[in-house]
Amino acid sequence: MVKNFFSVWMFVFLIACSSTRNATNSKIQGTKIKLTTDSGEIVIRLYNKTPLHRDNFVKLVKQHYFDSLLFHRVIKSFMIQGGDPNSKNALPGIKLGIGGPGYTIPAEFDTSLFHRKGVLAAAREGDSLNPKKASSGSQFYIVQGKKFTDEGLDSVETFRLKGRKIPIAHREVYKTVGGAPHLDMSYTVFGEVESGLEVVDKIAAAARDSSNRPFTDIRMKMKIIRKK
Repeated sequence: MVKNFFSVWMFVFLIACSSTRNATNSKIQGTKIKLTTDSGEIVIRLYNKTPLHRDNFVKLVKQHYFDSLLFHRVIKSFMIQGGDPNSKNALPGIKLGIGGPGYTIPAEFDTSLFHRKGVLAAAREGDSLNPKKASSGSQFYIVQGKKFTDEGLDSVETFRLKGRKIPIAHREVYKTVGGAPHLDMSYTVFGEVESGLEVVDKIAAAARDSSNRPFTDIRMKMKIIRKK
């Protein structure tokens, strides 16, 4: 009896260790990018669940495509956007947001990836011109978002998601951490901020013009710091 109990206990212990190890590995998997801005540094981890977006982003970082580009569109309590190559030498006051590398990326939607605060997602043209919701080849945004109440999330479901329900677990995150739930399953989420959320907050709060371009240029530079 004692022997059987010990065997069962060891089996449970090994399973628990395995689960912990897998959870830890899951947390650190993926390519990490250091995004240096005029407002501070942000470390981003790219998801392996969205390989097309991951590989394209890595390619552009290696080509130094993003270096010296601007965060050309920032909206407090929503997001900060960059990746338009036209922003590199843009004069003050020029409206930006239509540039890119000349190609798009097929959408990679995953129900486990949603627009909580700190996620990295791909910008794109609107549904009327882009019914398949293909992503821009280079333009991206990082969600700052805001916290929601249950009533607010109910309204998002009714009016923005056309009746599609937000999963219970996601609702809890939107209520406690915040985000932009109306974008779920419409824009591809492909990474997350691991450190530097305070920098996202700082950029999102920048004074801006009527096109949401900051009055003072906020430039970026990226490099790969670890690839697994």
